[in-house]
Amino acid sequence: MKANRREFLKHLGLGVAGLGIASTLPGSAWAVARTGSKLVRSTPEAEGIASADILALVESLEKNNAGLHSLMIVRHGKVVAEGWWAPYAPELKHTLYSLSKSFTSTAIGLAVNEKLLNVDDRVISFFPNDTPENVGPNLAAMRVKDLLTMSTGHDKDTSGTMRSSDNWIRNFLALPVEHQPGTYFVYNSGATFMLSAILQKITGQTVLQYLTPRLFGPLDITGATWDSNPQEINTGGWGLSLKTEDIAKFGQLYLQKGMWNGKRLVPEAWVNNATSFQVQSTTPGSGTTKLNPESDWHQGYGYQFWRCRHNSYRGDGAYGQYCVVMPEQDAVVAITSETANMQATLNQIWSILLPAMKSGALSTNPTAQTKLKQKMASLEMPLSTQPAPSPLQATVSGKLFRLEPNDLKVQTVSLTFDKNTCLFKVQDESGTHAITAGIGRWTDGRTTMPGTPPNLVPSPKKPGTSSRVAASGAWTDENTFVMTWQFTETPHSDTVTCRFTQDGLQVEFLNSITAMSKGQKDKRPVLQGRRAV
Repeated sequence: MKANRREFLKHLGLGVAGLGIASTLPGSAWAVARTGSKLVRSTPEAEGIASADILALVESLEKNNAGLHSLMIVRHGKVVAEGWWAPYAPELKHTLYSLSKSFTSTAIGLAVNEKLLNVDDRVISFFPNDTPENVGPNLAAMRVKDLLTMSTGHDKDTSGTMRSSDNWIRNFLALPVEHQPGTYFVYNSGATFMLSAILQKITGQTVLQYLTPRLFGPLDITGATWDSNPQEINTGGWGLSLKTEDIAKFGQLYLQKGMWNGKRLVPEAWVNNATSFQVQSTTPGSGTTKLNPESDWHQGYGYQFWRCRHNSYRGDGAYGQYCVVMPEQDAVVAITSETANMQATLNQIWSILLPAMKSGALSTNPTAQTKLKQKMASLEMPLSTQPAPSPLQATVSGKLFRLEPNDLKVQTVSLTFDKNTCLFKVQDESGTHAITAGIGRWTDGRTTMPGTPPNLVPSPKKPGTSSRVAASGAWTDENTFVMTWQFTETPHSDTVTCRFTQDGLQVEFLNSITAMSKGQKDKRPVLQGRRAV
């Protein structure tokens, strides 16, 4: 990841078995189109890819700790491979982070087509009541196009400072614009928020509301959600949650130059402009001036889309949310994951999958197809295992531990074990919150546990709001029980370590965002308690 994106992360604060390649369909039925919202399914060989090469890609990604949650490969408009690493599942939405930006760009393109605005319109023209008293020449010159291309003229990402009070628009416009807009690239999520704010200003609708009948409805994308700021404006640069197949449909729409089922949804000119080279993404504001031809972050930037090597392009989001479009190969790759090395995943797509794509159909290979189906049907995130329960389990099960005063305001903790699960409960000022962890397996549920799920962008959580979670646990020694709480509509998880002493309990939390950030510690306190009499 580039230095500018790392700066963005700094500003923002830091079950179900995977479905295989049409694994429910018998051999010759793979190529049958599914009705309704699903893309057509086919075999890899029918679309010019050897099953063995896709298996090699999956195994390589796993070996290199790509942290995949889902993978869908589309060739010639047909899904040839798909899988979800349990406890992730096809019906679950997933936080997209900055992949949201490409959808915001699309909304602007539709509004331009409806002649509601022009890319050369000045940003300040939309917000006369929020413009500072003294408007400098660079702010005055800033256009919608400069927001789209991340070349607003700011020295650094504006999103952290912009969010310092409720009026994000006013905060953005009050910031210094050090460079001439259009000349200086900085990865800038505040710019994308301003696109969202402009769209809402001219339409009276959020980006989500605006896109629903124009894009999501025709693509049969349902259940989409998008975070909003305190003024109920969609955040634009992050905050959209969709299912993996929704990402693939979006990529396929762009691959088809905006056409879907014979109907034009997005103007072809917008698709071309949005996905072509608009600005070099290696100016000083991006953290480097030296071009690295092997980096997919140095290939240029369009309208909220990144250019890639091999004449491809992508939308992407923090920690490995990808929509990779490969026009020359007539292919789309959709991935959700949690990784600290996004470039490594792209490298494996280029080195393994891209050369495997042939121009014509390949001979059927039932043995290789079976191996791939079996692999994709058995995908699972790593689980902790235990040879046997601790002797302590029977003595601590169901016992209440009263905690010392703490910043989380948690008063009591208990762990109740049975043969297959551990029920972890805490009591705080708002009530009781629980998560059930499977012993050596995932157990799905929902929880109102305070402070969850971990999020790159801290946002207020309404009391009583529940989050989807899958949890597993195991004794790692006689005194230590460790749980993983995987929040399956996000990329992230919590590791919760419970250490027992003769009559005490210590509970320590570590979220996966912090775990990937060297030198940082989880902000939550270590809870200390004694067994209640």
